[in-house]
Amino acid sequence: MSTHVIKPGWFTVNVFNRAVSWLTRRGISVWGSRVLAVRGRTSGQWRTTPVNLLTVDGQQYLIAPRGHVQWTRNMRAAGGGELRLGRKAEAFTATEVADDDKVPLLRAYLKRWKAEVGVFFKGVGPDSPDADLRRIAPDHPVFRITVTN
Repeated sequence: MSTHVIKPGWFTVNVFNRAVSWLTRRGISVWGSRVLAVRGRTSGQWRTTPVNLLTVDGQQYLIAPRGHVQWTRNMRAAGGGELRLGRKAEAFTATEVADDDKVPLLRAYLKRWKAEVGVFFKGVGPDSPDADLRRIAPDHPVFRITVTN
C-alpha cells in the first residue's frame, strides 16, 4: 500500500477548512462539501474534516486527494461514519475501491474539483490518459459510500 500523504498547510487548516466546515455545519454546501465524521481508530472519539462528496451514476464516493491521511485510516478501521450537512447527519458504511476501479472516479473528481485539489495529483488531470490515472491511483484512497439511515 502507498504511504503517500500531503499534509495541509497553515492556511488550509486554519482558514480554508474552518470556513468550509463552518458553512457546511450551517447547511450550506460548497460545491458538494460535507463534514465527514468518523470514529478515531485509537480513541473512539468522533473526528471531523470537510470533504467533497462525489456522485457518479447515482453512487456516492469519498476520495482523499491528499493521500493516506488520518481520516482514511480511521475510515478503514471504523468501516463507516457520518456525512453531515447542517443538522442532517447521514450514517453510512464505506467500502474501499480497488486501484483498478479508481480511474473513472479519479477522472470525475478531477473534472469537478481540479481547481481546488489538482496540485495533489502529480500533474495528472481530468484529461490525462487512463495509464496516468492508474499510476497515481494507489496514492489516493477512494471509498464507496452506502447510506444506512
